[in-house]
Amino acid sequence: MSAVLEAVRMGRAGETELLLRKTPDAERRALLPELKRLRKEVRALPWEQRNRLDRMYPALQVAGAMCHSGAAAAATWIAGADMRWRQAPTETLLRALAGRDTGWQADVARRLAARPVSADVPFPLMAGLVRRSGCEVPVTDAYVVGWVRHIGHGWGRVPLIDRLRAEPDLAPLVNGLFELSDPGEVRWLFGDGPGSWQSAIAELTRRGELDRGAVADACVARLLRGGGPTDHRIFLPVLVQLALTREEERERVTDWTALARDAVSPVAAHAQAVLAALALDGGLTARQLAEASEGLLFRTEKKLVRAQLVLLGKALAREPASAAQLLPTVAQAFGHEDTQVQERALKLVERHAKRLDDPAARSDIAGAAGQLSPVLRTRAADALGIAAVAAPEGPEGYEEVLPPAPEPFRPAPAPDSAVELAEEVGALLAADGDVAAFERALDGLARHAHRDQDALRAALEPVAATRWWSQPDARRWWHTDEYFGNTRYGLLGARDGLELLLATLFGVVGTDTLFAAQQRGPADHECAHTGFSRVFDVRLRELAYRIRTDPQPLLLATPSWSTGLLEPGELVDRLAVYGRLGARVGAADFAQALLRVRREDRAAALAAAERAAALGTPEGERLARRLSAGGPALPTSHHRTSGVRILVESGEVLELQADFPEAFRRLGRPVTAGDEQRYCHHWGQENHQHWLAVLPEQRELVAVRLVHDLSQAAVDDQRGIAAALPLLAESGGTAGDSTRLCVAYGLGARHPEDRLAAVDALLVLAARGQLDAERLGADLGQLVRRGAVKPLRLAESARTAAATGANTTIWEMLRHTLPVLLADLATAGAGTPGPVRGLGELLSVAAECAERSGARGALPHLSQAAARRGSSRLVVQARRLRDALGEEAAA
Repeated sequence: MSAVLEAVRMGRAGETELLLRKTPDAERRALLPELKRLRKEVRALPWEQRNRLDRMYPALQVAGAMCHSGAAAAATWIAGADMRWRQAPTETLLRALAGRDTGWQADVARRLAARPVSADVPFPLMAGLVRRSGCEVPVTDAYVVGWVRHIGHGWGRVPLIDRLRAEPDLAPLVNGLFELSDPGEVRWLFGDGPGSWQSAIAELTRRGELDRGAVADACVARLLRGGGPTDHRIFLPVLVQLALTREEERERVTDWTALARDAVSPVAAHAQAVLAALALDGGLTARQLAEASEGLLFRTEKKLVRAQLVLLGKALAREPASAAQLLPTVAQAFGHEDTQVQERALKLVERHAKRLDDPAARSDIAGAAGQLSPVLRTRAADALGIAAVAAPEGPEGYEEVLPPAPEPFRPAPAPDSAVELAEEVGALLAADGDVAAFERALDGLARHAHRDQDALRAALEPVAATRWWSQPDARRWWHTDEYFGNTRYGLLGARDGLELLLATLFGVVGTDTLFAAQQRGPADHECAHTGFSRVFDVRLRELAYRIRTDPQPLLLATPSWSTGLLEPGELVDRLAVYGRLGARVGAADFAQALLRVRREDRAAALAAAERAAALGTPEGERLARRLSAGGPALPTSHHRTSGVRILVESGEVLELQADFPEAFRRLGRPVTAGDEQRYCHHWGQENHQHWLAVLPEQRELVAVRLVHDLSQAAVDDQRGIAAALPLLAESGGTAGDSTRLCVAYGLGARHPEDRLAAVDALLVLAARGQLDAERLGADLGQLVRRGAVKPLRLAESARTAAATGANTTIWEMLRHTLPVLLADLATAGAGTPGPVRGLGELLSVAAECAERSGARGALPHLSQAAARRGSSRLVVQARRLRDALGEEAAA
């Protein structure tokens, strides 16, 4: 037994296998406890001894596989995560298991194949066990993915189709390929064109080596199942290359109908093409064509909708008697957002309405006509010979109902239990929380550190044990004092601040380091965000130092509301607690409290000022002066262009320069366009919500430092930057130039989630009566004109906002955006660039909003655009908007 263990320790897998082959079963089982202890020992080896790990694990894998008598235990040992990257040679493992009976080997094969793909069980090992045991091939994800990788990687220059033909279990494995949970695991091996997997499977099917019906059914079933983009790129080419006959296609009409309705665009287009060919060959009844069209006409892809209307037109021309069945289906396109699609559908109805002798069908079409634009509704009424059709939501008496703005809430007080506080801190370290949760945790740490630090450390012990700085070798590999004392870039996030506070509580950071970092502050590296990052940094470093030297009974700056606002009466109460306990007020904590205290409610502010002055402390007097001085002041600001961007520069805020620590004074310093050109290390957006909570009544001071960031979402296609926009809209203070520009850039962002955040912000501002739609529209016009915002993206954002019912708001915005762009169109001469791409979409959204809200009046340069020749989307939508506004046609 000692010889086996010595061979394992020396990493001799072959010798281990030879020794154990001669060892009786009972002695093998007796070796298991020693092998498990050795495995535990190996896991604990430090990473620098990786050569020893690489040498020992293969022998350990062989030994465990041979010593376990149960198939389940052997499979678990072989597929262990720690052995994944240090596998024993497959032939050695197969020899090691060769002495077991075939049923046992088959059981191990099935258990290994049932492991997830991520376990990376070697395919040759699973296939070898299947082959030796003679069991049925296990068609699992791990086995099929392993097979595809094995076939795709090797065999020199042997063509793929020949490699597949040599596979004895080809049919079940190909069927398993269609059943894969995630084909993305092997998508990169499939390729395209001749020589690909798809063409090989199709060719083997044509030769009869695979059942044609089974492969076709598997393709269709997989496409019906849906999935990611990988699915159709793998399975649709197989279906196309099978070249199904008309009879085979006719057998699957129900499947084509479902695919045309619900599948991704490429699959839906193929299904539509199959249905069209069947319809034109007489292979579809009118009822089947109507059922297939019902779902297609609701799709967003205009190309598919238009193609289906063409097909319906051909079917109606060939079989006029089908009008009663097909025309109500055509009328479903009346509700499409594209008025050109509406008009195409209406033309079909106008052309065939005289053959419509079914009153029920005529009534259905008349009901659907209410979704048409006003001009088209009149035409529909004439075609059907009925009274003018009323819109379901006419402009008469239109009243806009905006989604309600989120209401701020009062956060719960800090937990009274240290254990509950520890749970909340652990949750914040695992995933960033909101401002309320973070500030609640800070206040809780301060209170419990003042009350009983030993009890606090005991409660936080499970949380601290998971942190990198608490690991045994942390101090050898990381200089924790240098790490936590480094102020060059400051604390980059809320989690960094919590890490500092926990490390302070557990003595990982020296007191001298905490003192030096507090005195020194972040390095003098300026960018647009430096002021907020320094305030955030200095507060946390002050708290850490006070926890170590002079714990505070509570934090003065803890917000009363989720937005960061602090009620003045509550701040006075907290100062009174400090006075009663004789506690020393923290400079940064008090400065942040002064910035957060509510001043817009003048009655409450003046009442609290009297109470604060009566405290008779320097802090009480400072608070009284601030509350008595009036509401928050805004700096002067003006626009400044930088390339295609429009930015905002702001002047100095004098009230932030006096009686504040140096770090806080930076918030009131001027902001210039040049600040944005400097290197900035504030890459993440998770701190934006905390920056907004620094100045909850002065969002313009935050927004002016975010304008350039938001411009990157539109100009540079960056993702995630606009996430702070709803919070900016929910904040307090004037929504001025900077806030509007932030929203404008968000509406033109590259990524849908960013545009949706901007739409949310726009609706919140509108619901709170703080949106200047006229100036926002003018800003958007200039941004589109300069190329910073793309019209198609803006149109999508505007359409999304209008869909909530904000038709008047969006019309007021676009009413001031469109003239800028239409003026360029009107003055363009020969040789000048054509119309702005996407202008037709903007006109379409504007027309929809004008029709629904009942807007009237002239729009500069619209008549000239509507008078242009042709039937482009721009011209058609310009005419639609002109008619909706009641403008007269240009002479």
